[in-house]
Amino acid sequence: MDRATFACSTAYFHDRGRASCGTACKPREHVDFIEKVESFNYSDFFRDYLIPNHPCILSSKFTEGWGSRRNWVTRDGKPNFDYLLRTFGEAVVPVANCEVKEYNANPKEQIPFKEYVGYWKEHIARNYSSPRGCLYLKDWHLYRAFPEQDVYTIPIYFSSDWLNEYWDALAVDDYRFVYMGPKGSWTPFHADVFRSYSWSANICGKKKWLLYPPEEEEYLRDRHGNLPFDITAPNLHDSSIYPRCAQSSPPVEVIQEAGEIIFIPSGWHHQVYNLEDTISINHNWVNGCNVAIMWCFLQDELAAVQREISEWRETMDDWHLQCQVIMKSCTGIDYKEFYNFLKVIAENRISALKSVMDDEALAKNSPKAAISTLGMLHSVFDLKRTVEVLTSLSANEDFKKLDLKSLSPPPEALLHHLKAAIDTALL
Repeated sequence: MDRATFACSTAYFHDRGRASCGTACKPREHVDFIEKVESFNYSDFFRDYLIPNHPCILSSKFTEGWGSRRNWVTRDGKPNFDYLLRTFGEAVVPVANCEVKEYNANPKEQIPFKEYVGYWKEHIARNYSSPRGCLYLKDWHLYRAFPEQDVYTIPIYFSSDWLNEYWDALAVDDYRFVYMGPKGSWTPFHADVFRSYSWSANICGKKKWLLYPPEEEEYLRDRHGNLPFDITAPNLHDSSIYPRCAQSSPPVEVIQEAGEIIFIPSGWHHQVYNLEDTISINHNWVNGCNVAIMWCFLQDELAAVQREISEWRETMDDWHLQCQVIMKSCTGIDYKEFYNFLKVIAENRISALKSVMDDEALAKNSPKAAISTLGMLHSVFDLKRTVEVLTSLSANEDFKKLDLKSLSPPPEALLHHLKAAIDTALL
């Protein structure tokens, strides 16, 4: 991060107030296409897309050197089933049935990858028809299962990735996925986990994205407050079911070609179709620009849980704690883990400011390498954003009701430490 970008970001978030939940500027009606790698740097992306929360597409030139584009794709641009089977055939993968709806999602099963490829080949041979339905391999943690494989290199624009930095430190999970599916497979209407950013790179094939900017989805809720499963369904225009749909604007439609990367900002709901046999790599990620949006999402999630079990508030022991337990089971994180998430990120930034990274820390794709590459001012920016969100968390009444003695260091001590580190770095 250069000084001009640091100054711009500091001024922007200062003007918006502490831990603002807003999703930035009025969205554009089109999605910018970035053609040239050499004329598009990190500061350009940070200033023009991260801060204002706008989507964009990076051309196939940004993925030319990836191993997956060399090895996973045939000369005619189709999935290289032979290579994929040799490399990953014995893996067990999650597969969703796009033709079945259960609890507003497609049900999943775990099957061997070689079985899925066999299905896919047969599906193509039957003119994209199968008695098993349209099966879509999605949310496969391939990076975690095959870390030694030369698959891709994270573009620098997406390298400030707090989610995967944190879960890598715990060594229990990650938010890096591979998707593979035949023409006609699709993902229902949704916004990404924790209202995170996402980036999605097409290794081969073509996708159609239907994007709705933040808050536009509110017009699409039915009379019970639920969002639609499929925004192309005819009944979406039935005002007796969706009373405000006529007020909504049409979605922003994007066609993503092979090799291209799409950036989906925080809170943008979307529905996605594979127009051809398609393989993609996807990351969910959070950083200093959208961590406040994540925090606001968690507050909304807790409030929803509290409303659901409000009738037991006076009779249930540890009602507030039970709300946190339910929230974590539904969302994947509770307030105390969110505190630890902020703490880990902050401690990593303080470490980066204090020391020069050694050769091991600079290994390809490692979080420490990303911190080092982005520079000292980016670490300071991250600390400032962490302080603002941590200040809001510490003042939150639901957070105060928890057993905070188990947190080390205590929130007040951590805040003091972070503010001192920022002051020292800016001397």
